Amino acid sequence: MRILNKNLSNFVKTAGPGILFASTAIGVSHLIQSTRAGAEYGLFLIGFVIIVSLLKYPFFEFGSRYANVTQTSIIDGYKKLGKPVLWTYFLITIASMFFVTGAVGFVTAGFFENLFGLDFLGQWTIILLFGICVLILAIGKYHILDSLIKFVAIVLLISTVCAFLLVLGTGPIEPKENFISKDLWTGSGILFLLALMGWMPTALDLSAWNSLWTLERIKQTNYLPKLKETLFESRLAYTVTVILAVMFVTLGYFIFFGSGEELPNNNADFAHKVITLYTLTIGDWSNLIISASAFAVMFGTIIAVFDGYSRSLQRTVELLSTKREEKIPKKFRTFYHLFLFVLLIGALIVVLQFAGNLRDLVDFATVLSFLIAPVIAIFNFRLVTGKFLKKNMHPSMWLKILSFSGIIFLTGFAVYFLITRF
Repeated sequence: MRILNKNLSNFVKTAGPGILFASTAIGVSHLIQSTRAGAEYGLFLIGFVIIVSLLKYPFFEFGSRYANVTQTSIIDGYKKLGKPVLWTYFLITIASMFFVTGAVGFVTAGFFENLFGLDFLGQWTIILLFGICVLILAIGKYHILDSLIKFVAIVLLISTVCAFLLVLGTGPIEPKENFISKDLWTGSGILFLLALMGWMPTALDLSAWNSLWTLERIKQTNYLPKLKETLFESRLAYTVTVILAVMFVTLGYFIFFGSGEELPNNNADFAHKVITLYTLTIGDWSNLIISASAFAVMFGTIIAVFDGYSRSLQRTVELLSTKREEKIPKKFRTFYHLFLFVLLIGALIVVLQFAGNLRDLVDFATVLSFLIAPVIAIFNFRLVTGKFLKKNMHPSMWLKILSFSGIIFLTGFAVYFLITRF
């Protein structure tokens, strides 16, 4: 009993980074893309969801592994690979962060409007939402973020499992006469497949955030977990996100596939449709609970995105501007707030450009993330299999084989897309 209590206590002290990761993943990739996958292409895409999640897994684990073993972020590791690698990561982050943040914020605003009935505010909704996110992080940073996520993630998890089980009991809807499902192997189908895989379970360049959140959790609790404790929390969270993705694809298929009904392209209308997906199975009484939970998860996601990008950019600039880690000027500590503001402005500009076109913004952001993925995968693999970690801290042989397979898979699809597109 004493050992069990100790293990549970250690898990509670370690838990946090994995929950943040899961919350970030469950946002757009699950509520939007996975639901669309089931609604438009049926259950066929579940196979791709599982395969891409499996092949991307090692590179997310490597962020947590590197942070636990070295007590530094994987971004510090990029500098050890050489400044060109660190500059590449910096440029990749700058190129993608406004689109990613804009896409997540646009979706979150839809759930915000659906919950509070604020559609009359129009574009002011997202300005208000972004302002609240930046204010929370400027005041509380990780502590508020960590506390906020844990409760809402559990609520949505329970709600999704209930809806999934109930919809399995009722079975799929009857397809309309003469219904013809969409063909995946067309230009638009391949584009959606890449978009789905780009954020399944989330963007690969966000693996650096795992290491930053792991370090922040250690600082917060003053507890240094063993490597196996960090990896257990990371693997548990990752497994949950994959299972939930499969559930969302199934929900989209059972409720929408064959209905002849197009999922809306407006963010507020789409949010309403997703909430309807739950209430049709659980019951109208659950509308407010589901609406609040879905918004809360998306709100946690957008806060995590603001925090992750600002935190990683701050660390990157520190490393690019100094020769020795221990001599980082205090002036860089304020860069976190500066990047919060820059990200706010840039994401707002992106959202205004794509106003009223949810699908194009989400698909563009997710495809961009997929094209970036092979580069990040190679960086992470080199760090944890080379001289920077002791041999006994290297990943297992099966994980290395999975990594090679993942790099080939991600690179192959990215090259195929670039050739066919351009």
